[in-house]
Amino acid sequence: MKDRDDATKIEAPLPGRVVRGSETGKPIMAALDLLGRRGALRIVWELREGRVLTFRALLAAAGLPPGTLNTRLAELRAADVVTADGGYRLSARGAELIVALWPLMAWSEAWADSLQP
Repeated sequence: MKDRDDATKIEAPLPGRVVRGSETGKPIMAALDLLGRRGALRIVWELREGRVLTFRALLAAAGLPPGTLNTRLAELRAADVVTADGGYRLSARGAELIVALWPLMAWSEAWADSLQP
């Protein structure tokens, strides 16, 4: 339980709080702040499809410095996107995030195709 207690001490961007770029605390602004932090989306992406990775494996996959990875993981845990139980994995909320990101991925691929000569 220590791990979860430590995660809740992190000042992660959450709805109802002032976040970067917004003082309203609107959920979308908190989500954009959380996911816009260096390496956050990469961590979520590496944990997609039920993957469970150790800190060391995430370090190699995400290509982040250890301190940055540790901070992002703590923020993502505090925001209930990632859980740390026998390794790092997406929570149910994190799995919902992946589903929400699929349309953005489809859009980005169509966008890339449209830029090809």
